[in-house]
Amino acid sequence: MGKQMAKGVNQQTVHILGIAGTFMGGIAQLAKAMGHAVSGSDKAIYPPMSTQLEQAGIAVSDDQNTDFLKAEPDAVVIGNALSRGQTSVEATLNAQQVYTSGPQWLADHILKDRWVVAVAGTHGKTSTASMVAWILEYAKLNPGFLIGGVPENFGVSARLGDSPFFVVEADEYDTAFFDKRSKFVHYHPRTCVLNNLEFDHADIFDSVADIQKQFHHLVRTVPGNGLIVMPNDEPNLNEVIEKGCWTPTEKQGSAADWSYKLYEKDGSQFEVLYQGNSIGRVNWEMTGLHNVRNALSAIAATVHCGVMARIAVEGLCEFKGILRRMTLVGEVQSGDKQGIKIYDDFAHHPTAIHTTLQGAKNQMVNQNSKLSRPAEFGRLIAVFEPRSNTMRMGIHKASLPQAFEQADEVYAFIDDAWNWQLPTEAFSQTLHVQNSYDKLLEQLKNELQAGDTVVMMSNGSFGGLHQKLYTVLQEN
Repeated sequence: MGKQMAKGVNQQTVHILGIAGTFMGGIAQLAKAMGHAVSGSDKAIYPPMSTQLEQAGIAVSDDQNTDFLKAEPDAVVIGNALSRGQTSVEATLNAQQVYTSGPQWLADHILKDRWVVAVAGTHGKTSTASMVAWILEYAKLNPGFLIGGVPENFGVSARLGDSPFFVVEADEYDTAFFDKRSKFVHYHPRTCVLNNLEFDHADIFDSVADIQKQFHHLVRTVPGNGLIVMPNDEPNLNEVIEKGCWTPTEKQGSAADWSYKLYEKDGSQFEVLYQGNSIGRVNWEMTGLHNVRNALSAIAATVHCGVMARIAVEGLCEFKGILRRMTLVGEVQSGDKQGIKIYDDFAHHPTAIHTTLQGAKNQMVNQNSKLSRPAEFGRLIAVFEPRSNTMRMGIHKASLPQAFEQADEVYAFIDDAWNWQLPTEAFSQTLHVQNSYDKLLEQLKNELQAGDTVVMMSNGSFGGLHQKLYTVLQEN
């Protein structure tokens, strides 16, 4: 977790409500690394966060357990998934216990003395923030970070670090039940990456304009000697900047400050250009044009931190990606299902689903083209669980069918309790819907064919279906 940054900090007792979330679990790990006594509670916890907390020696109790208040902790940090009426929240308020939010605790105890690199946007925050952190690490700057995923180069989602630099995934979701501002207004970055801006989080925002207002609040916090990195083709972000900007900006994209030249259609090899001049070539494990664009933003951000551009390019060649971002669960090695590849991905917004499947399709085509005797490759199978609050409200229902245009077959899990249906007639391919994980597993086991590429997409655990499917196909 890195060396303790703050010298002589008195040890505190900190209890975290909602510790199973990636962000709050990261806060727990950072507090532990600072020397504080940390505990937490939640209603459910599963890997990878359960593994990280166990490795950090952080005890986790059930969310109904309020015994933590008997010790009169110095602070209770309340996650934004918690609300009034929940047992631990009501007990904390009734005890007149000191409490704060995760973003505020992070700002007060860690970020106030750091050069903060914040990565915001509807999509690509985790990937871009991970790239930034890895480039800084490759440049031997040992950054701290708090990321909403697990970068495979590090194996943890949070680290204190022992340099001035701290990389944070800057989420626009609200801070806590008592602070309805976006999380990212607490971070005060010196280097700020704005990836994109689309309508999402319909449970707290009514329109794109509402989200733009929060993004402009973030822009207002970036100092004049800082930098904002953004794409050159995002109208919603342009409108945010037009509301007022007091910070230099650099653009990435086609014919921008930072641009690229593809050597492989799937994005696995590309040249990086700055103002038309070649910086170097990235040859990495990642695929997808969206990741090429994320890489340009990461390079621009780290160059602002003092990293030489060619070093940033070299570092990206060794970037290994993020768990649950097209993570290969396994490839079936035998039997009549041989060659089936199963991927786990976090995509849950129509744009993210589309870019994930487009990248998977390009990767399949690219790999096939390199065979000495190209063969007809298998189908691209999309399996998804629309479990985010916005999805379950039906906000993206109309745009979902187009998001799956690259898939040959689409399978979905829809819980009966969500009380909504997919527009099956709008899908160009066959849509299979099940209301239980077991039924979906059985159907996939029977219907998948040798050579298929299966991309399983959910922002939750998906009932462990990824590993169960690989296991049952291997045993077939």
